[in-house]
Amino acid sequence: MKYQLNPKNITRGSQSARIKATCVSALLVLASLSLADPQLIEIMVTADFRDTTLLTTPASLTVLDKNIIDRRQAKHLAQLLNVAPNVNFSSGASRGRFIQIRGIGERSQFIEPLNPSVGVLVDGIDFTGIAGAATTMDLQQVEILRGPQGTLYGANALAGLVSLKANQPTIETRGNVALAMGRFNTQTISAAVGGALSPTVNYRLAVQSHSSDGYVINDFLQRDDTDDIDELSLRSIFTWRVSDNLDTKFTLFHVDADNGYDGFSLDNTRHTLSDKPGHDRQKSSAVAVETKWRGHDAYEWVALISVADTDLEYGYDEDWAFPDICTGQACAGWGYNSEDNYLRDRYNGSIDVRWVSQHPIQVLGQSADWVFGVYARSQDEQLMRQYTYLPDGFRSSFETESRAIYGQLDTHLSDTLTLLTGIRFENRSADYSDSDAVLHSVDEGLWGGRIALQYQTSPRTMIYSLISRGYKAGGVNSAPSLSPADREFDTELMWNFEAGVKGIWLDGRLQAQLAGFYQQRRDIQIKQSLVQSRTDSNASDFTDYFGNSAKGSNFGIEIEALWAQGENLNFFASLGWLDTKYDTPLAKTLNSRQQAHAPRYQFAVGGQLQISDNVSLSLDLEGKDRFYLSSSHDEQSQSYQLLNANLVYASSSWDISVWARNLTNEEVIVRGFGGFGNDPRKYYETEPYYQMGEPRVFGVSGQYGF
Repeated sequence: MKYQLNPKNITRGSQSARIKATCVSALLVLASLSLADPQLIEIMVTADFRDTTLLTTPASLTVLDKNIIDRRQAKHLAQLLNVAPNVNFSSGASRGRFIQIRGIGERSQFIEPLNPSVGVLVDGIDFTGIAGAATTMDLQQVEILRGPQGTLYGANALAGLVSLKANQPTIETRGNVALAMGRFNTQTISAAVGGALSPTVNYRLAVQSHSSDGYVINDFLQRDDTDDIDELSLRSIFTWRVSDNLDTKFTLFHVDADNGYDGFSLDNTRHTLSDKPGHDRQKSSAVAVETKWRGHDAYEWVALISVADTDLEYGYDEDWAFPDICTGQACAGWGYNSEDNYLRDRYNGSIDVRWVSQHPIQVLGQSADWVFGVYARSQDEQLMRQYTYLPDGFRSSFETESRAIYGQLDTHLSDTLTLLTGIRFENRSADYSDSDAVLHSVDEGLWGGRIALQYQTSPRTMIYSLISRGYKAGGVNSAPSLSPADREFDTELMWNFEAGVKGIWLDGRLQAQLAGFYQQRRDIQIKQSLVQSRTDSNASDFTDYFGNSAKGSNFGIEIEALWAQGENLNFFASLGWLDTKYDTPLAKTLNSRQQAHAPRYQFAVGGQLQISDNVSLSLDLEGKDRFYLSSSHDEQSQSYQLLNANLVYASSSWDISVWARNLTNEEVIVRGFGGFGNDPRKYYETEPYYQMGEPRVFGVSGQYGF
């Protein structure tokens, strides 16, 4: 199968079209079957102040459970995000660890200190900005909250929040052992076990080792593993019922990712020429202690303390080639050879204490539930850059402190109408210094919150409207080559206006949610690149920095549905439509085009058929519109549609599955650059460069549960 790589017009072989048409036809045939009357399972949400159900939460959110994780054979969060509407990611590394929600979010990080737009929690532990730790080991579900979480989470959740929750300890002894093997020498071994240590102590232990040679071939080194994956994840959770009124949970989490990074090719293929391939390493160790005390009739006291220590190393062959690439050619003398490496040592500690009402109180004659909390967070990040053209290297220190108080009042205006009001006040201070004598300090007050009106039109249908305010702290650009006016950038603010409907229809066979939103952004933080020619070679230097565009707006719709056609057949569908614009341009092109990493549409549709008592088949189709790859150039990805399949044979205690992702072997761009040249064979002629996503992958997996 051959492809002509042109992101504006990619042509595919007829075989791909036939396979896609056949699979879509299979979904339609499945939909026509008539089976017994089913009932869908209620979906719980745990990321908010109280555990509640998906269909009674007045916000747009997606819950991805274990069934979806297994069906996609996902080993990392990035392999799940395409299922959620208006959620995108950027790679530029071994994993897609930079997340965008509704077109808002970062796409990379180099020397600059980063204030993320999307929060990431793993069992309540803060891994915002370092989502390489977000493996799917022994996960119960992933919850994706869209829109600013100004009350719930604060400064690092302007666009939304992603929360990963593991399977929790049980009284009964339960566990599983799983093995998977696939194309590109992919291997996964995992195990989990849990049960009771005593009448008051339960536990859950889990381990996962995932490795792959990757799908990149290095022609110069004659290796097929320079973009490999090697990830080890460990987790232990202990719950202790200290007394009738006091429960404590201890979580220990460790991830060790020693991945290769050889993602870019001078020829825009999956064949590279680098002589010193890079790496993308993350070693994180974290602990969390959660305590719940119910000793007072009026409220429950909940405290969560977490500490995470992370070592990161990210490096790459900057020239993407070997030194003698021009030997014997007309371009002799044009080549350069350099490496760039970033080592970060990051410490993050937080404490969140909240009081959650157990019984409603009276507020102006109305019954109301309440939450009040205090929060503190400290983060210290030390960077050392090792770069060929900086003999003495570069060092920086970035320390932030946050203190917040927050509260929410849920006022029941009637049996069917509830008014939710929440607010968060946060004080954030930051100190930055580096080896280029750049100093920056800021101390600012920030506030966010939400007002939502929730109306239960029937026991199974709810409509809501929501106004929320989010914020993303300002910061400093570290590059000394910038002008004083470009050195600092301001805090970004956003108002989110949203309305939606959620419900269960067709006698419990259809669950659906629909949301429409409009977001008004002010002082948008936009990443730009300053390109300068080097004096000692034919290459260029790139300086990334953040600036503020005065205003912008993002608006769209999000639809999700689960439909149980029969007892043995169900379907899911999601659709996101997004329109973004810059009301005030930062550069000439930015007022006449979409924001970066904001595809106009995104969808996923699929079905699962229980063919017999032991055999089931699932098919799903996912797709995205093309989108701009950066705010500093006009290069775009291409639109695409990917087909995935999973055939499972299951008994009461074990199952085996044959699976495939990207059946039609589509070319997918996960990161891209434009506006510069890096190929000496073309005399550094300016052209676009793309990092390719996963091609067709297939394999077999087995699991034994007890």
